[in-house]
Amino acid sequence: MIQEAYKALLAKEYTKALELYTALEAKKEPTSYYYLGFLYFRGYGVAQNTKKAFDYYIEAATREVPLAQFEAALMLENGEGCEKNESEAAFWYEEAAKRGNIDAFNNLGAIYKEGRGVLQDYKKAFILFSKAADANNAKAQFNLGALYDMGLGCEEDKEKAIEYCRKAAYQGHEMAKGIIKRMQSDGQIVF
Repeated sequence: MIQEAYKALLAKEYTKALELYTALEAKKEPTSYYYLGFLYFRGYGVAQNTKKAFDYYIEAATREVPLAQFEAALMLENGEGCEKNESEAAFWYEEAAKRGNIDAFNNLGAIYKEGRGVLQDYKKAFILFSKAADANNAKAQFNLGALYDMGLGCEEDKEKAIEYCRKAAYQGHEMAKGIIKRMQSDGQIVF
């Protein structure tokens, strides 16, 4: 039934997907909560309801579904469908990161870099951004380049800053592309 529900979702047969995931929810199948949250968040096959989406994501998150942990963290960070709580967002990003969610490493790094809901910790941000950057996450590459540029959580290294900014720019990161372009026009770098 899980594969049938997912196929319905991919085929954009949202009413059928909703019906199948609801049946799976009755059986306490962990990923069904995530997909029900997704349907409610997007308003696919149901009226959009971010509060209900958040409730489903949290249920899936407590059942160790990494994507749900990431989505719940994102909603908590932005106060979408729930009360904004950056400390709890950090907790769920960390849980998702422990289970390999690369975007969670980047977002958790940003929280530590800025000290939102946690004690500011540039070294921890550096480690988290490095992990995501090594997995080819453009946002993390840009963020890591910024840390190298300012010497936050690491030794200042302009060459590494440019290297990571280039990597992000090659993947289409707009701010990174702008910085690289500006540096080229200023004659600071040539490539």
